[in-house]
Amino acid sequence: MTHNARVHYTVPGLDAESAGNVITLLQGRLNALNDLALTLKHVHWNVTGPHFIAVHTMLDPQVDGVRAMVDDVAERIATLGGSPVGTPGELVEQRSWDDYSIGRADAIAHLGALDLVYTGVIGDHRSAIDATDKLDLVTQDMMIAQAGELEQYQWFVRAHLESSDGRLSTEAADTEKDAAQKA
Repeated sequence: MTHNARVHYTVPGLDAESAGNVITLLQGRLNALNDLALTLKHVHWNVTGPHFIAVHTMLDPQVDGVRAMVDDVAERIATLGGSPVGTPGELVEQRSWDDYSIGRADAIAHLGALDLVYTGVIGDHRSAIDATDKLDLVTQDMMIAQAGELEQYQWFVRAHLESSDGRLSTEAADTEKDAAQKA
């Protein structure tokens, strides 16, 4: 989906075409972050087992942090002259990934799958950082700060999956179900 046609004004020093490109990039980030917030809440509700309380309580601050990122991205889209789209139907239509695949499960299994989710979101955030290097440094700065926060959340997740020698139990897993089983 391109937003270029809808940009009638933008911030000083940024032309409408560049703003449209940044808006399109940000809409993808908005979709990913909205999806991540929902996935984190899903995991929060569906964790079981002896690590339940540790994981259950660890996830609420992550949900809150990601929701704040969602708001920042949506407001940046609006600041650039675009119209952020946050409806569930548009998110599902525009996304390039499948729904989170784990239901009620052991907390560590969820963390194994969630590690892969974070890897995807962070990788795409880093791509957005690279793409905004010449387009819009203000947006890039926002994305850098968010990537740092997302990386810390992933570190919290990975701490539960890491052995004393620094290996992840989910090493080489390429699907959420595979990661959940290896965890």
